[in-house]
Amino acid sequence: MLLSWLYVPGDRPDRFAKAVASGADAVILDLEDAVVAGRKAYARDAVAEFLAEAHPLPVQVRVNELTGPDLDADLAALAGRPGLGGLRLPKVESAATLAALAERVDVPVHPLIESAVGLEAAYPIAAAHPAVASIGLGEADLRSDLGVSDDDGLLWARGRVVVAARAAGLAPPAMSVYADVVDLAGLAASCAAGRRLGFLGRTAIHPRQLPVIVDAFRPAEREVARAAELLAAVADAHQRDSGTVVLPDGRFADRAMVAAARRVVDLAARYAA
Repeated sequence: MLLSWLYVPGDRPDRFAKAVASGADAVILDLEDAVVAGRKAYARDAVAEFLAEAHPLPVQVRVNELTGPDLDADLAALAGRPGLGGLRLPKVESAATLAALAERVDVPVHPLIESAVGLEAAYPIAAAHPAVASIGLGEADLRSDLGVSDDDGLLWARGRVVVAARAAGLAPPAMSVYADVVDLAGLAASCAAGRRLGFLGRTAIHPRQLPVIVDAFRPAEREVARAAELLAAVADAHQRDSGTVVLPDGRFADRAMVAAARRVVDLAARYAA
């Protein structure tokens, strides 16, 4: 389970190795919005060359949109690359189109919802194919499509994608990027709000954002203690062949609480300060 992903423009190969060493949990090399049309071929070749060998953390590639003219060239350049850990798929609006693409590749795919049409199809997209490993929002394009000017206008969309991911049996979605790389206090507050909505982790566009993201989503000591208490009570109930789990404070535990507690304990172990 990961908390941070760092985007890098695909036409900046000088930054690729630095990104891998940045402390991010995963790197996303971007062939789409971060690369102007005249540099698409250069970026594609640079990314393919970098992925000719495996790297110590997952490296994903955000390809160009599924219905656009550059996708086939992107997929051809990336095919069989040992370092390719997955594909980020922008502007997904159709489960059928996504499923057809997933059949063409042999890596996990991560569709991004960036329009009203895509948002209405969030669950079918999330459940479109076994290769779908996550679902998320591309909030810059979504803001433009919906005509909203602040985060309040995205609350329903954010909740919708959290529900779609859960309904499809996927991990909680990661938050979209926070565009102001200087405003770290704003980033922390935004992450806290996203966490309350059910998001887990966030994509970043600058290495300075990474520790803020991890701190925001890493479980606090009190959360870890409560989760460990719950899991201990469950283990004790199993030993007694009891189907009822009651915590010391009188709360009953159900399966959803157990799954959440295991996630907290696993995250705390992975991101021990």
